[in-house]
Amino acid sequence: MRSKYRLGIDAGGTFTDFILADKDGGVQIFKVLSTPNEPTKAIMNGLALIADETGISAQEIVSNADLCINGTTVGLNALITHNGAKTGLIATSGHEDSIEIRLGHKEDGYRYDPDYPPATMLVPRHLRKGIEERVLSDGSVRTALNEDQVREACKYFIAEGVESVAISFVWSVLHPEHENRAAEIVREMMPGVRLTIGSQLYPQVREYTRTSTAVVNAYLAPILQRYVEAIDAYFRELGSKHPVRYFQSNGGLALGKVVSDQSVYAINSGPASAPQAALDVAEPWGDKNIITVDMGGTSFDITLTKDGQANVNKNIDFLRYRIGIPMIQVETLGAGGGSIGWIDEMGLMQMGPQSAGSEPGPACYGQGGENPTTTDANLTLGYLNSDGLVGGRLPLDVDKARAAIKAKLADPLGISVEKAAYGMFTIVNNNMVNGIRRVSVERGYDPRDFVLMGAGGATGAHITALAREMGISKVLISKLASGLCAYGQIISDVRYNYMAPAPLRLEGAEAAKRLDGLFNGLEERGRADLKGDGFAESDISIRRSLDMRYVGQVHECTVEISPFEVTETSLEKIKEAFHARHKELYTYDEPHNAVEVVNVESTINGHVAKPSRMKIAPGKGAEAALKGRRDMVWDADGAARATPVYDGSVLGAGDTLQGPAVIEEVTTTIAVEPGWSVTLHETGTYVLTVAQDASGAAPEKALAEA
Repeated sequence: MRSKYRLGIDAGGTFTDFILADKDGGVQIFKVLSTPNEPTKAIMNGLALIADETGISAQEIVSNADLCINGTTVGLNALITHNGAKTGLIATSGHEDSIEIRLGHKEDGYRYDPDYPPATMLVPRHLRKGIEERVLSDGSVRTALNEDQVREACKYFIAEGVESVAISFVWSVLHPEHENRAAEIVREMMPGVRLTIGSQLYPQVREYTRTSTAVVNAYLAPILQRYVEAIDAYFRELGSKHPVRYFQSNGGLALGKVVSDQSVYAINSGPASAPQAALDVAEPWGDKNIITVDMGGTSFDITLTKDGQANVNKNIDFLRYRIGIPMIQVETLGAGGGSIGWIDEMGLMQMGPQSAGSEPGPACYGQGGENPTTTDANLTLGYLNSDGLVGGRLPLDVDKARAAIKAKLADPLGISVEKAAYGMFTIVNNNMVNGIRRVSVERGYDPRDFVLMGAGGATGAHITALAREMGISKVLISKLASGLCAYGQIISDVRYNYMAPAPLRLEGAEAAKRLDGLFNGLEERGRADLKGDGFAESDISIRRSLDMRYVGQVHECTVEISPFEVTETSLEKIKEAFHARHKELYTYDEPHNAVEVVNVESTINGHVAKPSRMKIAPGKGAEAALKGRRDMVWDADGAARATPVYDGSVLGAGDTLQGPAVIEEVTTTIAVEPGWSVTLHETGTYVLTVAQDASGAAPEKALAEA
């Protein structure tokens, strides 16, 4: 680190997390309630909290920080609530409705449901304007651009108060001149409007995906621009010597201008940093196959890292909108600490996806919430301390938690409050396990080959139960777990993605020459951009990928390769990588079939110096940290058992304890089921492993006999 501090900020639906690292290896975590309607207020509140607890003013931190990094849910919230900018679309005549036709697609599970409502259109029909122009699939112009129609569209947009415009023409990736000319006209007639050009934002084959991506970007751009401007101005006032960096959905950092122009990259920026943080935490053990689960107050996010590389998705439907740009695969469920328990029409208990959020929050917060939530269940089961969360700054009322569970669930079902609470705990765990299966089993990975990494303030209470259900025998939970994504931000690199269409068969010298030229051109741009950001050549690295398929297939899969000169000989190396990836995804390959490329992409990273790792002093034995015992429920019979409670701030490196037990950290609580052993590592990471008794009993047996 060049300066004294590094600050990471991760804004979630319920809490906003702050990680403050100093050059001496000190790392501290702070949490404040999020302010969804006024995002910058939570940052101000968090810096004020840091000043109160450390005596270091916001001005001193920011003016002496080499990096201040912000992961934001502003774009995500705007998309969820449909509160983005008023947007207009300029498209090829006859293709105005492609975003509504959606290739005839219906979400899985609703394909044959005639009552399933259509997706809400981000651009209503009257703001989608078709323009006479046509480019063919070979890049030739069949119909010239009708500039008068573009001008008429602009006049209509002005009258309607449109804030943002997306332009997307058919085959514009092979002939972008029509889009560029239309953009010139829009800038001339609507100088204050935000403008998204499809062939520049997402220069890839597939017209619907490109148009939808451009529309989402245009819809969010004014929102992100205002947010970035407010954050940048606030940090400048505090004396920042370096521009604020923003975390992107592709797992890297970018400047505010990039985020404003390419707002679609900021949609899922918060949880996208989890894989980087997980790899850093797991480095002392050499673990590179990691499933990271992050349970906060509102949602449960899952990411998977295989062989040190995070799963990256392209061309996905996110909140019912097709997005083409690469995004770290994050499986998000409505299964947070605020998830509400309810009874369906069949009389069965359900959990979520509705959430109490931070306002009013769970019943135990005492802020007016009346519905029972996951947090209320964990408090009733004894896992959480009624003295409160976040170091006691958020006291919990166990009587209100029990009353909510009794009124809404236990009495209607005719069971005890304890059994109802354990039922809530079990159901929300099952929901989370199903999500873990979607990012692992359904993508060809065996979860038993992975380490489970806990992140988020609420995860610790569920982590061993999730591991037991998935057959995972090793769990890692950092002392920074509740702010792991914020920590991931301060150790991440700057990352930009550069794309190009490349419809060609992998055969012959000409194909090799074209691929080599495309990659070199993209990477030359990337190096120039990163050097403009202040990076030296030695700090820059490159990853390549190709969207490939067998000739005749409809869909392609993404294959990653390392940079090398593409020659006719090395084409075989690329084909072999494709066959292997196809078999990994679909259990078979067809090496006798011809292979073709659709798109290529280069990911350019600017490496940032990492802060020093946390180091914990040796412990004096777990007994020194024993705070006492508390009645807790560990199985479905609802019977409470006196269980030891340990103070995490007293535990030291090498201290070991056995479940059942609870470890209380300032910002998280770890519930250790019977049959598990815990050791605190010197890096501040709890290592939880399956502990067999003398008879070799597995956790299931130990749990049954506890």
